[in-house]
Amino acid sequence: MGVYTTDQWILFFFFYCLCGWIWESCYVSARQHHWVNRGFLHGPLLPIYGSGAIIILLSTIRVQESLVLIYLFGMVAATVLEYFTGAAMESLFKVRYWDYSNQKLNLHGYICLSSTLAWGVFSILLVKVIHPPIAALLLKIPLAWAEPLAFVLVAGTTVDAVQSTRAALDLREMLTKLTEENEDLRRLAKRAEVVSAFAADDLQKFRDRTEVDKILLADRLEARKAQLASANAERKIRRQELMAENLRFRTTAKLKALKNVSEALQSYGDRLEETKELTAQQIAERKAELAEALERLKGEEAHIRARSEKSYARALRILRGNPTASAKKYAEAMENLRKVGGLRHD
Repeated sequence: MGVYTTDQWILFFFFYCLCGWIWESCYVSARQHHWVNRGFLHGPLLPIYGSGAIIILLSTIRVQESLVLIYLFGMVAATVLEYFTGAAMESLFKVRYWDYSNQKLNLHGYICLSSTLAWGVFSILLVKVIHPPIAALLLKIPLAWAEPLAFVLVAGTTVDAVQSTRAALDLREMLTKLTEENEDLRRLAKRAEVVSAFAADDLQKFRDRTEVDKILLADRLEARKAQLASANAERKIRRQELMAENLRFRTTAKLKALKNVSEALQSYGDRLEETKELTAQQIAERKAELAEALERLKGEEAHIRARSEKSYARALRILRGNPTASAKKYAEAMENLRKVGGLRHD
């Protein structure tokens, strides 16, 4: 392996990014049974593969004659890159884009023994089999062309990376807000349960009326009864229409739950004056608590109504390209988001 210019290294990087994207997209698409534009970016590039290839090539420059050293140096370099990339992305975006937690001998789920050993094998294949003909081909590009080509690729990918980072941050914000929203709804419903002193049967009915998934299921079954007569009805709905429909159902269900909690709290407030066990001061304190809770309910309702399809679409694009992504802290919110987008999670 000879000495390359910076522009040539950049071209190698993008070539291996493209190769990684082709491999991952085909592999994941076969597993998902539909086309998946794999990865973080909009374009056909997976930077982790390009970065991995470059760091392997750089780390093995001085050990080209030893297969054992190529294996060891490449394995260590790529594994370190994979660990810190995974940790950094989860720290920034609160989402784990790959997860080896179910694999034996893993470290925090970012790397595992099997992937580390595979990196070693890939290092030998890359250095001894794949790279030499690729280098010979790319080195035929005149240096006068390599510089502008590298510049165009870097500029285009930078724009893509900025947009994709924004989408990933949208996903993080969406997961955070959905989680807070769900927790607030449960807390407010619990408060309504406590102050309203329901009988056992009434309590169960109230819980059914404030549990979003139960409302969603009942409404969906009723509204889609005719549509679901055909097994292929769901498939005939285009992606955008399906997302809009799912979002509408989930929004309606959440608003119904909020309304039921609000009605229960207001009903309790109406009965406070009749409660002989409480002093005037205690009644005033309860009314203040109820006013605060009702104000929070109004705030939650405003947030739910203000959420746009566009914000969901940006967040869902990231999940479509990373169908195995996970977020332990926001697992419920991510599952709800997948349902809105009609996404599978294998």
